Amino acid sequence: MTLMIGKNSVVAINYTLTNDAGEVMDSSEGGAPLTYLHGAHNLIAGLEKELEGKAAGAKFKATIAPEDGYGESDPAMIQTLPREMFRGVDNIEVGMGFTAQGPQGQQHIVVTAVSGDEVTVDGNHPMAGKTLHFAVEVISVREATAEEIDHGHVHDGSHHH
Repeated sequence: MTLMIGKNSVVAINYTLTNDAGEVMDSSEGGAPLTYLHGAHNLIAGLEKELEGKAAGAKFKATIAPEDGYGESDPAMIQTLPREMFRGVDNIEVGMGFTAQGPQGQQHIVVTAVSGDEVTVDGNHPMAGKTLHFAVEVISVREATAEEIDHGHVHDGSHHH
């Protein structure tokens, strides 16, 4: 019996993610496959939808629009801050990442511009607003254990509660 990907499947995939220009943004190549619990919001919605019903051995390409990926870029997440807010950082450069305390708790921000005493940061996910192109191979599919379902993620021995 071939097990198909559905809610509470533990799925291992190899993938390569590219942007519209064909540049590789992320890949499991050269490392372990990505293993996740299907239906527990561990992947972006669009990719999870594409994986639904597939079996081990399936290979496919999927194009995911921003609304089914990391969402549209939110202009409210881009702010210009005074340099003094970055105390203890002597040299602030574009591309540097920081963890900031925001209204919803901690969030990752990236410096996008530095002009005199002003630093522009972006709190959007780096892939927000982008169309994502995935090449995927399903490596394995198994049923999740009751504990994995209860915890909402795969237990592969790499973490402890």
